[in-house]
Amino acid sequence: MIRVGIIGFGKMGRIRAEAIESDGRGEVLSVYEPKGLDNSIPYHLAESPDQIINNPDIDAIFICTPNYLNMPYTIQGLKENKHVFCEKPPAFNADEVKRIIEIENTYGKKLMYGFNHRHHTSIQYMKELIESGKYGNILWMRGRYGKSVDQTFFDNWRANKQQAGSGILLDQGIHMLDLFLYLGGGFDEVKSFVSNLYWKLDAIEDNAFVILRNTKTGMVASLHSTMTQWRHLFSLEVFLEKGYLVLNGLKTSSGTYGEEVLSIAKNRTTAPAATWKDEEKIKYDINTSWEHEVQHFFYSIQYNSDICIGNSSDALKVMRIIDKIYEDDK
Repeated sequence: MIRVGIIGFGKMGRIRAEAIESDGRGEVLSVYEPKGLDNSIPYHLAESPDQIINNPDIDAIFICTPNYLNMPYTIQGLKENKHVFCEKPPAFNADEVKRIIEIENTYGKKLMYGFNHRHHTSIQYMKELIESGKYGNILWMRGRYGKSVDQTFFDNWRANKQQAGSGILLDQGIHMLDLFLYLGGGFDEVKSFVSNLYWKLDAIEDNAFVILRNTKTGMVASLHSTMTQWRHLFSLEVFLEKGYLVLNGLKTSSGTYGEEVLSIAKNRTTAPAATWKDEEKIKYDINTSWEHEVQHFFYSIQYNSDICIGNSSDALKVMRIIDKIYEDDK
């Protein structure tokens, strides 16, 4: 049995606890929440993060905290010989991730990041189809990921640069960038426009428009990450030489992104290459991504196998892209 401590027992901490318990290979021993918890919580209530990280009875920690705490708690956990699962973003920039990787390599414990969208069944199927070669090589990808916030956003740690690091790109757009890398591979050229025209928060962008290119293959991807999307939206389009895969909507814990539907079509030899009636549509009514993430993490611990999805190398790749996005906008 893998004994777990959770640092940060808000919404995400509770989601992780439920997935851990349902897996059957782990048990939550202790949780910490800075805002305090009542005695109805069925776990030991730690008085500080250190009380979890330094507990010799705990094998693994889940870090579900504001962004600025992710890096220090990850390093502290690894140094205390704990396996670590940390929510995104891994840190504020690529150099910080490099430092984490040095610690990871020194202590040899498992480190996994919560790039949760990779674990959606729809994304896994898209990955399978792309790798099969059935539709040829990827020509281009387009991702739109947006939400709206209200005035209460100003009371949230996400509106504080010291705690959040930056705005919507690091908060939500990072998921779409990670999917671009997961499905299409790397990019070495970046063009971007980052703005805060509406909420006007210093260094907390409310929109990021990004163009990425792999200069070796010619594949291009475009991203719009926004928190002025007054109707929540998720859309990922992958167009290949012989067809396309379009995922609209996403089953999330908030339930605000609509139905998750994957549309697939193969090119025909005559124009138009595909029509609406040619599409195969697959609807995903259940989100099992939280469970799949925990399964992958626990399997790696149990069998001392590599983290294949959401490892520190993946984290470094996406943070290098994010660094380039902010640099290009400057």
